[in-house]
Amino acid sequence: MVLQGCLVAKDAAFNLRDFLETSSPLAFLAVKDCEKELDRMERTIDETITGAITGVSEVEARELLACLKFIIDLERIGDLAWSIAQRLHRLTSKLLRDDSRDLIGMAEILEKMLEAVYDGFLRRDLQSAAWVRQTDSDMDQACSMMFRRHLESGDRRRRDYSTSLLLMAQAMERAGDHAKNLGEELVHLVEGRSVRHEPKRPGPKRRSRQSMPAALPQPGDGRDSAKQPAPGRPAAGVRRDSGRRRLTRMGSDGAEPEDGADDRA
Repeated sequence: MVLQGCLVAKDAAFNLRDFLETSSPLAFLAVKDCEKELDRMERTIDETITGAITGVSEVEARELLACLKFIIDLERIGDLAWSIAQRLHRLTSKLLRDDSRDLIGMAEILEKMLEAVYDGFLRRDLQSAAWVRQTDSDMDQACSMMFRRHLESGDRRRRDYSTSLLLMAQAMERAGDHAKNLGEELVHLVEGRSVRHEPKRPGPKRRSRQSMPAALPQPGDGRDSAKQPAPGRPAAGVRRDSGRRRLTRMGSDGAEPEDGADDRA
């Protein structure tokens, strides 16, 4: 179920990027469906983990606990993606070119991070985990750049726009933090040690996004991730619709989402 959750969260990031690029109503509803599916998965694992973890070996217990931690972070990513989509849907003006470019780039990075998490969890691959942990700084830099651009502009006419934009950027950056948590938890699962609070060691410069594990497509290489086959089997309940991945459980009424949904970090 955790592998399926990785794919659903990756689909949420894909459809969020699609919504940023095209304002497609289908992409908007697909993000909502992904968020609901991740909520359902978290409830299922939370309700069954207690009974499953009793009477198992230390290795099995570690894996079960990793599954619980994984689904918690994946559910948060779904919440953040949906909150960004809702805020963008309520925006009264179009995104400025630079803002659109940066948000789309952050959504693409998030999608690639989740794909690396999936691949790393499937193969117990520490290289994928290391790439995810290092790539989180790209999300941080993009968010900081957007904050500087808007806080230094001094254009009071766009105050409401800037506030909404920066909240979206912050939510995207928080989603990247949760993806980084997944990479750290993957290291704990494979090696049995926590790297979450380890002091940073001086060393060679971190690898760029071009150093992504070879099994994964490179961000920004011109290949749409929607056209790339996901590693392993596709998530149950996910289908492609007019070139866009959506969950079959999605309602067909096309109703507007409820306002006031809280962003959850």
